Amino acid sequence: MSAASSHPRTGQITVPVDPARRPDVLLRRRLPEGHQVSAWWMIGAFVAVSLTVIGLLNIFPG
Repeated sequence: MSAASSHPRTGQITVPVDPARRPDVLLRRRLPEGHQVSAWWMIGAFVAVSLTVIGLLNIFPG
């Protein structure tokens, strides 16, 4: 019995890694290549966080 028959060699299969399917990501949408988030989302997030902080500082005065 030869070693070649007991351990046949097979070709390696490359599995493409899709970042949208990673198990450590809870919510992720597939977006087309080169897609960029609109600057208005960042501006809106800044305004929302700023208003929340100002509101909390007014509710709980130092």
